[in-house]
Amino acid sequence: MLGCWIGVHWRHTPMPIDKNAEEEDLREEGRRRSYTDYDCPSCNANNPTEMALRDGDETRCNYCGTEYKVRITDEGRLRLKEL
Repeated sequence: MLGCWIGVHWRHTPMPIDKNAEEEDLREEGRRRSYTDYDCPSCNANNPTEMALRDGDETRCNYCGTEYKVRITDEGRLRLKEL
């Protein structure tokens, strides 16, 4: 019979809890986040992008031409620094 294990007993063993694991995972997840659009800080125009923006990328506003370096905080928020 498929799926039948005779003589095998499955026990649920709880994993030890690392209290800092969730915070570290959230920070890492935040840094890995990407954005497919942003609002230009200079002219306030919405800029959709073909490729997702990630931490360290550079982008240019499609309307005013201002160039920015992309920074994503540990919390996953997009920050743009003018170049």
